Amino acid sequence: MKLKIFTSNPSQTKKAGKLLAEEILRTKPTQKAVVIGLVGDLGGGKTTFLQGLARGLKIKGKILSPTFIIMRRFGSFYHIDCYRIRRPQELLSLGFKKIISNPKNIVAIEWADRVRSIMPAKTIWLKFEFLSEKKRKIVLKLKDGRQKALTRH
Repeated sequence: MKLKIFTSNPSQTKKAGKLLAEEILRTKPTQKAVVIGLVGDLGGGKTTFLQGLARGLKIKGKILSPTFIIMRRFGSFYHIDCYRIRRPQELLSLGFKKIISNPKNIVAIEWADRVRSIMPAKTIWLKFEFLSEKKRKIVLKLKDGRQKALTRH
């Protein structure tokens, strides 16, 4: 099964993020952090999606892309942007392994394809695709091959 979400505006993209947050909170495992890897083109909706995710996690802070500072923390929610990362070891030097080993944490990583080699096996992968100037497709896939399905128009 495969999850495909089609959005036509930022509000719909945020709503999709909020729904994922609610599902994570409902089913959160207790052994390690929940890790979400986001991939896609610049301007594809990754940060907008994470704004909705943060709202669903009841985070009050403003979610902005941490492109130049690499990582922002909001309690147990980590927002990491790997756009400027050249090697996965750069992320490891920021304490990535410790962050993802804490079962209380939820870690969202933009440009996660740049650090794919150090991503946990149970990463929730989200791929953002441009369909037109306003329309986006978001595909959810778990790295271990399992997929969930829900289609929205």
